[in-house]
Amino acid sequence: MSEYSHSDGARRPLIYNAFAHVTPNHHSHGFWRHPEGQHQLDFHKLGPWIELAKTAERGCFDVVFLADVAGLYETSSGQWQQAARTGMQFPSHDPAALVSALAAATNDIGFAVTSSVIQEHPFSFARKLSTLDHLSEGRVAWNIVTSYLDNTARNYGFDKLPPHDERYVWGEEYAEVAYKLWEASWEDGAWVADAARDTLVDPARLHAIDHVGARYRVAGPHLVRTSPQRTPVLFQAGSSEAGRDFAARHAEVTFLPSRTPESAANDLADLRRRAVAAGRHAEDIRAIVMLSPVIGSTEAEAKARRAEILDSFSLDALAVFWSGGIGVDLTTIDPATPLTELREQNGTRGSVRAFIDAAPQGVVTFGDALRKTISAQFAGTPEQIADEVERWAAAGVAGFNVVPVTTLGWWSEFVDHVVPVLQKRGLMQREYAPGTLREKLFRDGPHLPDRHPARRLRPWAGKQAAALSASLA
Repeated sequence: MSEYSHSDGARRPLIYNAFAHVTPNHHSHGFWRHPEGQHQLDFHKLGPWIELAKTAERGCFDVVFLADVAGLYETSSGQWQQAARTGMQFPSHDPAALVSALAAATNDIGFAVTSSVIQEHPFSFARKLSTLDHLSEGRVAWNIVTSYLDNTARNYGFDKLPPHDERYVWGEEYAEVAYKLWEASWEDGAWVADAARDTLVDPARLHAIDHVGARYRVAGPHLVRTSPQRTPVLFQAGSSEAGRDFAARHAEVTFLPSRTPESAANDLADLRRRAVAAGRHAEDIRAIVMLSPVIGSTEAEAKARRAEILDSFSLDALAVFWSGGIGVDLTTIDPATPLTELREQNGTRGSVRAFIDAAPQGVVTFGDALRKTISAQFAGTPEQIADEVERWAAAGVAGFNVVPVTTLGWWSEFVDHVVPVLQKRGLMQREYAPGTLREKLFRDGPHLPDRHPARRLRPWAGKQAAALSASLA
C-alpha cells in the first residue's frame, strides 16, 4: 500500500515534494514575527534556498515545489494594503529565477515552477522552461495554474479575471501552444552538428507551429533545442468540475483538496474516470495531498509546539488570505465574534456563510474558525506521522506536498527525524533512480506517453515511424 503502480508494472515509493514559496510568509501566516521565524526574512537571498534544496535532496525528496502568485491578496477590489502590512505572501519573488542555481547545487532532485497562463506569453514561457530543462539535465516540472486573484489580472492589463471556467478554456489554448513548441517543432534528430555538411540543425526536421487561436498567434519554430524531457513534468491542482476535467486531460500529478483518506479515494476514482474518458490510462494521473505536521519527540511535545505555533500566527493575515480567495472582505469581522451570531445575521454573504459552516464542530468564534484553516493541523512523533502517511497511502494517494509549518530552516528537522522512519517502513525512497525527473518519478521514459494530448500534436511522428519500419524491413 505504500507504493503506486505504473503501466509497465514497476512500483516505487510515494512522491514527496518540498513545498515552498519565495516569500517570507507562505502557509505560516505571520510566523516571521516569532523568534524562530526570523530565518524566513532571508527569503530574498540565494543561500537559504540552496540549503533547502540540498537538505531536501539529502532526504531523497523528489521535487522542490515552488509555489507562486502574481498579484496581491485583496480584501476588496484595489485594497491590498492589509496584505502588504501583514506580509500575506508578499513580497513574492520569481521562483523560476532560482532553478538554474539550485540545479547547479544538486544532482537528482527536481524543481517545479508555478506559472499562470495569465502572467507570461506561452512562447517565452516554453522557451524558459526548455532552457531550464537543459540546464538541470531534465529535472524541471511546470505547475499549471490559471490564477484566482483579480490583482493578478490588473497587473497584466486586464480589468479583472475572466469567469472561472473561461480561465480553463484559456489554459487549454496556452497548453496547446506550449505543447506544439515542445513536441511538434523539433523532430527527433533535427540537431545534427554535421561539420562536413555545414549543417548544425537539419531544417527539414524543424517545423513552424503556425498556431492561430482565440488568444494567441504563434509562428514558431521553437527557439530552443529539444530538451531532455521535451515537455516538463506536468503538475496541476483543480477541484472544480472544469479543474478536474483539465487535470484529467493534462496533469501527470494533481493535488487533491481532500480532508480525509476516504474522500481522497473518491476524488482519485473520479479523476481516473475522467482521464480514461480523455483517452488516457487511469494510472497516468497520480494524486497527492498536503502533509504539514508539527514534529515532536513525544506526542505531548508535538502538541505543545503546535499550540505555540498556532498562537503565534496572524489572524489578520489569515483573514486577508481567505478574503482574497473567496472575494469577500473578512477583515471587518471581529475574530471574537461567535459563529452563532454570524450565522444569524441576515446580511451574511453566501461565501462567508459557507466558510463558517465549514468550521469543525466545537469551534466557537470566527477567530477559532480562521485558526482551523492553518495547515499545521496534525502534531505527533515521527512514528505517528508515518502512521498518518500510511493511512493516506492505503487510500491510493501517490504522495504529498510537504508544507513547512514554520520557516525555511524546518526542513532539516523533517529530514533528520521523519524521513528515516518513512524510509524504514518503505514509505519513502532511499535513493534516486537514474534519468530525468519524469524517469525518477514514474520509472518510465523521459517523455510523455503517446496517449497524452501533447504527444498527439506531432505531425511528423507518423512519418518517422514509417521510415523506421521501412528501414527495418
